[in-house]
Amino acid sequence: MSGASTPCVKICVIDPVTKLCEGCGRTLTEIARWGRLSEAERLAIMAALPKRLADRQS
Repeated sequence: MSGASTPCVKICVIDPVTKLCEGCGRTLTEIARWGRLSEAERLAIMAALPKRLADRQS
């Protein structure tokens, strides 16, 4: 793998209700800071995304 880990799936639409990206589940703040986060911070956020996306669908 080259470069930083990313959950981006190229569906960059922010849900107006949840304020989460509909593609990856990140917040706008997380997306904006992504390149400045450490790999450990990125992996921690990525670990939380499946639950975040699942909770959004409930």
